[in-house]
Amino acid sequence: MENNTRSSSSLPLAGRVAIVTGATRGMGREIAIHLHSLGARVTINYVSSSSKAELLVSELNDSSQPKSAIAVKADVSDPDQINNLFDQTEQVFGSKVHIVVNCAGVLDPKYPSLSETTLEDFDNTFTINTRGSFLCCKEAAKRVMRGGGGRIIMMSTSMVGGLAPGYGVYAASKAAVETMVKVLAKELKGSRITANCVAPGPVATEMFYAGKSDETVKMLAGACPMGRIGESKDITEIVGFLAGDGGEWINGQVIRANGGFVV
Repeated sequence: MENNTRSSSSLPLAGRVAIVTGATRGMGREIAIHLHSLGARVTINYVSSSSKAELLVSELNDSSQPKSAIAVKADVSDPDQINNLFDQTEQVFGSKVHIVVNCAGVLDPKYPSLSETTLEDFDNTFTINTRGSFLCCKEAAKRVMRGGGGRIIMMSTSMVGGLAPGYGVYAASKAAVETMVKVLAKELKGSRITANCVAPGPVATEMFYAGKSDETVKMLAGACPMGRIGESKDITEIVGFLAGDGGEWINGQVIRANGGFVV
């Protein structure tokens, strides 16, 4: 398991191995596809959508080349399953992991106020969003490739800055992730592993549209200086840059990628 030299510009992530959690739908799926297009071998993590995971893997794998994508089931809130996620990735690809992108997350589509949020919904949000991110960071800090090319990228939300009513528990769960990542970047001093958060604003995904009326969607699009809702490529290209050699000098940062919707 040797480190790799800097990759070519045509396939900047060639020789790199990436794990993407929550990769069967929405932003996670698009990020996995993008990292693969940049040359990375990718582990598609899922919890329950095995058919979607296997379908994506079959689309990414080219029968004329060695396997470049696999699917591994793991609940990010379970430390043993996260450990196995890394184990399976290393065994199949014969390499240490270079890139971890944690996209697994939940958002309550009821958008309740804090006073109306049930303890069950609070626990579920923090279990997946915060505990899950903690366990991914914890395992990644010990097992991601050191000496160059190591990247830990957690997905957050611009609502940590936007603080809109109805997002209190969700924003709080992600604010904790941002704090952990900023500290982690300092704790990884000397490893050349970077740790960052990407915090999208409204992006056209299944999670975004859940529970929103057409009127609300139009209002959010109009509130953005760019005059639209974000698209997956607006976020995937940022993650791809952070994952590559050019992103090494960005470390311990939260990138609010929202077209100016929240500053």
